Amino acid sequence: MDATNTLAPDVGIAEACRALGVPRASWYRHQRPTAPTADPEPTPASPLDSERPSSHPRALSAPERQKVLDVFHQERFVDKAPAEVYATLLDEGVYLCSERTMYRILADHHEVRERRDQLRHPAYQRPELLATAPNQVWSWDITKLKGPVKWSYFHLYVILDIFSRYVVGWMVAPRESASLAERLIAETCEKQQIPRDQLTLHADRGTSMTSVTVAQLLADLGVTKTHSRPHVSDDNPYSEAQFKTLKYRPEFPACFGSMEDARAFCGPFFRWYNTDHRHSGIALLTPEVLHTGRANAVVAARAQILLQAHAAHPERFVRGIPKPPAIPEAAWINPPRRPAGTDGEVQ
Repeated sequence: MDATNTLAPDVGIAEACRALGVPRASWYRHQRPTAPTADPEPTPASPLDSERPSSHPRALSAPERQKVLDVFHQERFVDKAPAEVYATLLDEGVYLCSERTMYRILADHHEVRERRDQLRHPAYQRPELLATAPNQVWSWDITKLKGPVKWSYFHLYVILDIFSRYVVGWMVAPRESASLAERLIAETCEKQQIPRDQLTLHADRGTSMTSVTVAQLLADLGVTKTHSRPHVSDDNPYSEAQFKTLKYRPEFPACFGSMEDARAFCGPFFRWYNTDHRHSGIALLTPEVLHTGRANAVVAARAQILLQAHAAHPERFVRGIPKPPAIPEAAWINPPRRPAGTDGEVQ
């Protein structure tokens, strides 16, 4: 930099920097006077130790901090926010500290929290239900069907076997009622001849599903009840999928003229769903075939037809003899999660 200073008066700063290979920004930076180094500020004392004197001259002393705490512990201030306490004291001609300092003092003593007695929601358990045969796990739910005028609805109750997808019971009613649900469940269990301690009935957390009336009935019948977690639609997927099949049918009307009209539509629909609908989730069998134990015979007959087709034209089947879809062995609501980093079946 000294050579640049010597040459600059004769040829100029730019030419001197260019000749000596010195960036002009570096030269200008070296010409600035060096600012004096300020003494470092003292490290403040730990705020958690209220008895230790603070090194900052503006900080409150220990007695002043304790006075602020005593004010907040008074009965009239114990459930008020610091902003309200601050404003109230000002109106009374008292100033202890700023609102922000009040928060700091309360935080140092772990008193900044929700002081109201509010409901704490429990951690709901994730339901894990397995069905390996019909009449082991049923899922039931209620959906609304639009009525003839705005804001009018009819309520469709449906009980579904999750293994066979067979609708074991349904009812259209003018309202959602625990007593109506109780009657439907009792009649359906009797119709299906459900013995004690065999069936699990799963539902969401609607008022009818969680009612004491339904709970007492299930206890009397020896039926285990489970519920979905709040706001988790995946915990009741079979009922939700069945309602989608219902409402996406081409003949499903925009609204129903009366409750009798809704029942007249649902009757043929559920007969079709149980006896004619080839369900993709159950090897393209009808729910009735799987529910009544005729699935093996139907699949064997399908396999025989495919075998005959292969024998007639083997050149058309490049992958060998075709096979019909396999009968499902199980139906899960929330299968157990595999541990992270592992493959294969859950143990």
